[in-house]
This record gives sequence, C-alpha cells and structure tokens, in this order.
Amino acid sequence: MLEKPLLTPSEAADRIRDGQVVMSGGFMGCGAPHTLIQALCGRGLKGLTLISTDTAIHDARTGRVTGIGHLVRERAFARIIASHIGLNQETQRQMNAGETEVVLVPQGTLAERIRAGGAGLGGILTPTGAGTEVELGKTVIEVEGRAYLLELPLRADVALVKAARADRAGNLVFAGTARNFNPLMATAADLVIAEAEEIVEIGGLDPNHVHTPSIFVDLLVRAERLEP
Repeated sequence: MLEKPLLTPSEAADRIRDGQVVMSGGFMGCGAPHTLIQALCGRGLKGLTLISTDTAIHDARTGRVTGIGHLVRERAFARIIASHIGLNQETQRQMNAGETEVVLVPQGTLAERIRAGGAGLGGILTPTGAGTEVELGKTVIEVEGRAYLLELPLRADVALVKAARADRAGNLVFAGTARNFNPLMATAADLVIAEAEEIVEIGGLDPNHVHTPSIFVDLLVRAERLEP
C-alpha cells in the first residue's frame, strides 16, 4: 500500500485555483478542516463555488468569525450551496445584496446529492419540496401515486475533509459527528485533501475502524488548528 503525499497546509492550499468547486466537510465547526481553511485565507481566491452543509459563524455584532466563514468574509465564493446560513450574517448580506449566489438545499437532500455524485448516480428522488416553490424548474416524477423531485448529483474539483486519525496510506477515521458530511465528500471530488489530527504509519489503524478507505484520498495534511 503506497503512502500518500504529506503536505504542509500552505502546499495543500496551493492546489486550489480560482473558479473551482470546493466541498468543505463538517457541521458548524465540528469536523471542519480548520487548518486548511486558514491556509486558504489571504490568498485572494475568487470565483469559487462552495458546497458545505453551512457557512459557519459570522456575527456582525461581536465580530466573531469561524471556519469557512473566514473565506466568505474574503469574498472567495461566487456561489454557495448549503443547507444552513442562519449564523453567518455576512453570507446573508451577500445573498440579499446579490453579491453571491446562495442555493439553499434541505440537509438530507444535500447529503444524498453528494452521495449520488460519489456513487456515479444520475440523481435522487425525494418528496422534500414537492408541491412547493422548491419544485420550480425541476423534474417531477410520480412513483406509486406520490410526487418526487429529481435532484441532481453534486461533485467538486476539490474536497477538504477533516479526520481524527489517518495512516500514511490515506485511510481515515472520523470522530463522532464529524462522520456527517466528511465521508460523503471524500467520494465526490476529483482531488481529496484530508486534514488529520493524528497520522500513523501504515498498519497503525484497525481496518474495522476505517470510515474512508485510502483509495478516495489523494493528499494528507497534519491538523494544526483544532478549534474554529
């Protein structure tokens, strides 16, 4: 089993280019790749599309910014596909001002669209949003008398995922609720960069505990930042 390249955060950030589609794992900071996000800050990236369950926190009153919210503040994204932006007032401002296109997707639908992208499927059928304004412009398919929306798969140029442990081959173990979107995103991108709190030698992980096999991972980064 071959070792995957172990890069510095800066070297990993060099792999991301303007205009790319980027997935970022985690939920409200839990399981988010904070080291990689910080490495991307200050680079002047523009025109990115973000796929993430949320855009973390930007509190205009206190000035507190966390996680992917730092890149939102830097105006790195032309388009954001997410299920929750309620705690990021800058995302809301950009959306309302027409500065950034924000596509809100129910969380379960978002997860399944990413799963479909990783599995090579043509989409999913979901009743969520059927009969509401959500179905406008979408294909409606009736199955056994019930209306379903056809939701198309989501893939990215780059996925940034956060693991608790990895081995040098790129096998990943996630902790707790970090298993929400990280494993899905690791299957649905052309380039997968995994940030891990602990990196062990090949053979140092119990195969029964591996959540994402090494075949999905391209590059490794050692986590240096564990909090938003």
